Amino acid sequence: CSSIHCWVDLQYLITEIGGWCYVHGTSSVSLLSCTMAQALHSTVERWPDREAVVFLQDGIRKTFSQFQQDVDQTAAGLLALGLKKGDRLGIWGPNTYEWVLFQYATAKAGIILVCVNPAYQLQELEFALRKVSCNAVVCPTKFKTQKFYEMLKQICPEMETSVAGMFKSARLPDLRMVALTDSRQHGALHVDDVLQAGGSQHQKELEDLQKKLSFDDPINIQFTSGTTGSPKGATLSHHNIVNNSYFIGLRLGFHWRPQVRVCLPVPLYHTFGSVGGGVAMGVHGATLIFPSTGYDSRANLEAIQKERCTFIYGTPTMYIDMLGQHDLQKFDLSSLESGIMAGSPCPAEVVRKVISVMKVKEMVIAYGTTENSPVTFVGFPLDNMALKTETVGCITHHIEAKVVDPSTGEIMPLGASGELMIRGYCVMLEYWDEPARTQEFVTSGGENIYPAEIEQFLHTHPKIQEAQVIGVKDSRMGEEVCACIKLKQGVDCTVEEIKAFCKGQMAHFKIPHYVVFVQEYPLTVSGKVTFLNFANFFLVCKGK
Repeated sequence: CSSIHCWVDLQYLITEIGGWCYVHGTSSVSLLSCTMAQALHSTVERWPDREAVVFLQDGIRKTFSQFQQDVDQTAAGLLALGLKKGDRLGIWGPNTYEWVLFQYATAKAGIILVCVNPAYQLQELEFALRKVSCNAVVCPTKFKTQKFYEMLKQICPEMETSVAGMFKSARLPDLRMVALTDSRQHGALHVDDVLQAGGSQHQKELEDLQKKLSFDDPINIQFTSGTTGSPKGATLSHHNIVNNSYFIGLRLGFHWRPQVRVCLPVPLYHTFGSVGGGVAMGVHGATLIFPSTGYDSRANLEAIQKERCTFIYGTPTMYIDMLGQHDLQKFDLSSLESGIMAGSPCPAEVVRKVISVMKVKEMVIAYGTTENSPVTFVGFPLDNMALKTETVGCITHHIEAKVVDPSTGEIMPLGASGELMIRGYCVMLEYWDEPARTQEFVTSGGENIYPAEIEQFLHTHPKIQEAQVIGVKDSRMGEEVCACIKLKQGVDCTVEEIKAFCKGQMAHFKIPHYVVFVQEYPLTVSGKVTFLNFANFFLVCKGK
């Protein structure tokens, strides 16, 4: 049973059993007992000529049979290049065809896919790759301001002298291969090399390997963390993510709708995109429409109109941006039937506007955590407006949930706040190579932002005596990062100086949006810093 520090009022969610906050998602539908490759194979047999993925910006369209061919060829190529069952391959980049291709190719080859945030900077990247002992990385040469290849060369200068695209790294001793998706560079392979590496003997090896794969095998590592410490590698199995995507789809009606075409702007490196999108495509035969490589709210609307999408996925911020388009009314969104809003707290007014203005009548909210594969609560498409806007829906199939007193572990009465605990098939296998931390309470959010990590970096600034990082409410993003900084005696510093110090050293979303300089912090009676009412503290610091 994994526990998540989520303080919520569950009175709309919990069925009353003796007046206690406990619910069991009973179901007459059995759990699936297959791997990702087996689920995809079944779908290909059923709908070989249906579109599987459409990448509008790159002009790529693949039917399920075409996608299966590419997956088999890529998986065989990975085996030919020396990767084996249980090895880790990091996928680092935005939403491209190669992302989904390697998601399935690694699964078929028994290789564990490591989802690496494309916003990671040098130190974050090195930490992630070392943490899980990554053996290979697939990424573009660059994207926007991110120079992926150059960063990898800084960590692994051995790439400069590599001839065959294979190298031995001193700083990352397990890493031996980099494959680029969009160009040929010294010391790296191109993804075409991977596709062409496998011969008939490797196809036979791949076929034989299928008999040795279990649906309980680890297949995906997602980095997540709580409010303290460094990122942890939540390790998910075929069983975790295949079933989670299956039951999400059942709740949304994927199994009875004649056509499911999902507009998917959410990033694939998060479980929302990779499980709710990528895995659901193979499990349910849904068609995924990717509007753009990087997030573009206008491209979402154009994709819905052009491709006649029936579903839309997004975070609250993404929906706010679409609603904010000045000419929203000119887009034909009449094909939309339903959608999911998730990833961060969903304001009721935003949900109401999506339903009334964008006409997505069957919009639902989903709640979950990476450690739970991820969705544990989701609404029903035909729920009334109150349920759609004031709750995160109902427990999903084959999952138990309870709310407990965090100090005693006792189940709380209805209407009381406490710690939400989840038990079921969805709970991750482990935090990679951290047995002690696996047993600890865990938390997740939208973007994985770890206050302690930012604070530790700020403490390296020569003018900073102490730094405390908090979240400040924001109408668009939900929360923004605020750094409350106490300077060393006798020195001056500006907000711009602090932000410039952070730039290029950490992912852009971790750089403090607000910086306030303080003389002291609010303390508990025992002398510990507390920001229980951090909103008021922030306003006082800003002089408002």
